[in-house]
Amino acid sequence: QVQLVESGGGLVQTGGSLRLSCVLSGRTSGSYGMGWFRQAPGKEREFVTGINWSTGDTYYSDSVKGRFKISRDNAKTTVYLQMNSLKPEDTAVYYCAAKRGIVVQTTSRYDYWGQGTQVTVSS
Repeated sequence: QVQLVESGGGLVQTGGSLRLSCVLSGRTSGSYGMGWFRQAPGKEREFVTGINWSTGDTYYSDSVKGRFKISRDNAKTTVYLQMNSLKPEDTAVYYCAAKRGIVVQTTSRYDYWGQGTQVTVSS
């Protein structure tokens, strides 16, 4: 089993920045694809960005490309999501997720999820 714990959400003004963290614990050996997803009220959960833990390859949705950056710290078994130039439409609950193998954008393919952290961007 793998446990994921997110932190770092909050309220920020348009144009501001936040950094989310996701700490992995449990059976973390092996290759994982790590994803950040978000879900706004009344909308489906959507892929934001992902990173292949072993290679460091990263993937971004078009809506956040150039503004968000995902990274990992092997020693701390932590994945970060640096969010810059935030917009009101970025407001959502952000979830960290993990799956064996490589990153995919399909929500249902992820086996492990964090509890989510709220990000609110005011206009």
